[in-house]
Amino acid sequence: MREEIIAKIRDAGVVGSGGAGFPTHVKVAASAEIVIVNGAECEPLLRVDQQLMEKMAAKLVQGLVAVQEATGAGEAIIALKGKHKEAVAAIEKVVAGTPVKVSLLGDFYPAGDEHLTVYETTGKLVPQGGIPLQVGCVVCNVETLINVADALEGKPVTHTYLTVTGAVERPVTLRLPIGTSAAVALSLAGRRNITDAQILDGGPMMGKIVTDMEQPITKTTKGLILLPTDHPLIRKRTLATDKIFKQAKTACIQCRYCTDLCPRFLLGHKLEPHKIMRAVGQINNQEEALKMAMVCSECGVCEQYACVMGLSPRIVNAVLKKELMKHGLKPDLPINQRANSLQDYRKIPMKRLISRLGLTQYDQKAPLADSEYPVSTVALLLKQHVGAPSRPLVKVGQWVRAGDLIADIPEKSLGANLHASVNGVVTQITDRIIITAAEGCGGS
Repeated sequence: MREEIIAKIRDAGVVGSGGAGFPTHVKVAASAEIVIVNGAECEPLLRVDQQLMEKMAAKLVQGLVAVQEATGAGEAIIALKGKHKEAVAAIEKVVAGTPVKVSLLGDFYPAGDEHLTVYETTGKLVPQGGIPLQVGCVVCNVETLINVADALEGKPVTHTYLTVTGAVERPVTLRLPIGTSAAVALSLAGRRNITDAQILDGGPMMGKIVTDMEQPITKTTKGLILLPTDHPLIRKRTLATDKIFKQAKTACIQCRYCTDLCPRFLLGHKLEPHKIMRAVGQINNQEEALKMAMVCSECGVCEQYACVMGLSPRIVNAVLKKELMKHGLKPDLPINQRANSLQDYRKIPMKRLISRLGLTQYDQKAPLADSEYPVSTVALLLKQHVGAPSRPLVKVGQWVRAGDLIADIPEKSLGANLHASVNGVVTQITDRIIITAAEGCGGS
C-alpha cells in the first residue's frame, strides 16, 4: 500500500504547493515519526489555506492519513492559527475521535516557516541548515495534501488556488488552470489596467515582482498582490542591488534590531544579520560573518520590519548566499543549538506587521470563488518545482485533454510530472508547453 500511495503521488505530479515546490513523492518516501500540516499561512493578505481548511477539511485529512501511512509516522498534527475559527471548527469536526491532533498557533509572522512550525508544534529544533526530517518530521502544506487526496483517486495536478488582492476591485481567491497568465488572474479580480501598479508574486514579505504580465501561474503560486508603483514595498523591491549594497556599507548603524528579531537567530541558528551588514563594508577577514548569510531563510523580517534605516539585509544575504554557494562553501553548524530565551516574546504580531508594511487598507477578505474560469491559452513551465525540468512528451500540433501527461521526470532525476490543464492544441514547446484551449474550455 505504501508503494502504491507514493506511485500515485508521483504519477499525479504533486509538489509542495508553495515555496520551492519540492516533489511530494520523494518527501513522503522517507520514514518519519510525525507528519505536520502547515496551515499557518503567515504571509499577510493571502487567504488560500484558511479557506481550503474550512471548505475541504475532509479531503485534507484524507491526504494527511495517506502521507502518514506512506511515511510510517505514528503521529499527525494539523497546525493552524487559532484566529481562523471557521477553519478550526471544520478541522476539529473531521478529526474528532481520531488520533490526529490540532495545534493552534498564535497570529504571528513567520509562523509558517518550517523550522518554526516544527518548533511550535513539537518543541523540536530543526538543525541549522537542516530539514524537518532530521528531527523525524515531514511537513506538508494544505493544498499539497488536498492534491495527494486527489492523486489517490487518479486525478493529476492541473489547477492551483491563489489569492488575487491588493489594489484590485474585487479581492478573490481563485482556482485556475496552471499556466494561466497573471493578466488573466488580475482581470478576474476586476483589474485590467495596471500601468500605475506592480504585481507581487507571493506574499508581501517574500514575494517577487512580476515583470511580465504574461508570466504564468505555477503549481506553487499562492497569491498575486497588486500595489501602486509608489508603494514603499514596491520601491524597495525595485531598488538596484548595487545601491542596496552601497547603503549597507554606509548607512547601517549596528543597532542589531535585525538580529534581535530574526526568527532563525531566535531558534539558535548562527545568524546575526547586523554582523553581515558590517562585514559587507569590510570584506577582508570577514568570511565567518559573511557565511552566516547561507542559513538565512529570507523571511524578510530584517528588511520589512526590523531595520530603522530602511536597509535590506534580506537582499544582501540572498546575494551573498548565491556567491558563497558558487564557491562550494557551506554554513558552519552550531554546537548544542538552543532556542533563545526571548524567542517567545519577539514574535511579530500580524496586525502590527500589516500596519508597518502600509497594507492595512488592503487587508480585506478574498472569498473563495466557486466558479470555473475558461482561459484561451496556458503556458506550462517545464520547471516549476525543485529538481530537473520536466521532459516534454508531446509535439506541436498535438491535441491534448486536461489531465493528460505532457511531460515527465527525466531518468534518474529529481523532478515532477506535468499534465495539461486545459483541453486544446499544443502550439509551442520551449522552456514551457503552450496550449491553445478549445473554445470555452478551462479544464476541469
